[in-house]
Amino acid sequence: MPLSRRATLAAIPAALAAPALRAQEQPFPNRPVTLIAGGSAGGPTDVISRLIAEGMAKDLGQPVVIENIAGTVFSAGRTTQARPDGHTILNTNIGFAASATMYRRLPYSVTESFEPLGLVSEAAMTIVSRPGFPARDIGGYLAVMAREGDGLNLAHSGVGSSSHLCAMLLQQAAGRSATAVAYRGSAPITTELMAGRVDLFCDQVTNTLPYIREGRFPAYAVTGEHRVPGLDLPTMAEAGRPGATMTTWHGLFAPAGVPEPILDRLSAALRAALREERLRARFTDLITEPATQERATRAFHRRFHAEEVARWRPVIQAAGTYAD
Repeated sequence: MPLSRRATLAAIPAALAAPALRAQEQPFPNRPVTLIAGGSAGGPTDVISRLIAEGMAKDLGQPVVIENIAGTVFSAGRTTQARPDGHTILNTNIGFAASATMYRRLPYSVTESFEPLGLVSEAAMTIVSRPGFPARDIGGYLAVMAREGDGLNLAHSGVGSSSHLCAMLLQQAAGRSATAVAYRGSAPITTELMAGRVDLFCDQVTNTLPYIREGRFPAYAVTGEHRVPGLDLPTMAEAGRPGATMTTWHGLFAPAGVPEPILDRLSAALRAALREERLRARFTDLITEPATQERATRAFHRRFHAEEVARWRPVIQAAGTYAD
């Protein structure tokens, strides 16, 4: 074979590999980033994910594409299967931390298989009841729960949901269990509550605020650290029940193994998105607090995530409620 032909053939593999090598050498990100929204289209996680994606895309200089995967385990599992190069990240919520205990045979580790990038948002829960429930305040509400126990129906929107976790805290505060009634989402519970077919419910203020303002059902307290503007309701801590304090939060995660500089870049893009006035205005409309710049850091989120996993473990174990 002539030397020139041998040289040409030898050069072909190098020529084919060159684009891939150039792509690896390009600064991150070098293609669109997929943001897995751990919830169904149109739900709170989806809405928050789209707002964050818009701001992050501006900062990163690449599109951030939403992929909706309903279910904490499915969305987290999909994230762990992604290449650890930073081009696939996850937006999930409080149920992710609880899933470490609630699911006893997970195909990944909630604490070891993911890298926290920063908190995104937090929203208080509201403690409400059917119309005519015999309580005037949260103290009376818990007293009725303690007295009547499983004679009361306590609704929640699915095992592991924020309303389910809140229901566990309520029963812990009352010292007695009610009859848990699971529904698919909050909307059917609201209908049943107003009709008086369920007694008790704990849900995000985003969902309950319109009904509370219209007087469709009574509300007794909020579970956040601070009062919710526009609602004359005490916090659980103010009512002497600090153990029932919680928020339904969202946070960004990357799969384990992503290089540190890329993790830092993604976290910085999140903080840039959270500074956007349009995002902050929309979060206000949703009665959701955007995470502060400090809470949107990797260091804070790592501590917070570990604390949340540890916090929910004894609560779930005491309730004896598991999803598998």
